[in-house]
Amino acid sequence: MNNKASAILAIVVVVAFLLVFAFGSYNGLVAAEENVNSKWSQVENQLQRRADLIPNLVETVKGYA
Repeated sequence: MNNKASAILAIVVVVAFLLVFAFGSYNGLVAAEENVNSKWSQVENQLQRRADLIPNLVETVKGYA
């Protein structure tokens, strides 16, 4: 194999490695974003649950007043 073919092969290998790394990184970021969205949804659910309980608490306090 001559030097020109070796150089081309090396470039192809490096480009392939970079593409695999880029796709892997992107997929990791997408998975992390989905995880964050899921966790934030749980926070919003808890906030909504608390907001829904406030009228019940007010009525309970009025009943004892």
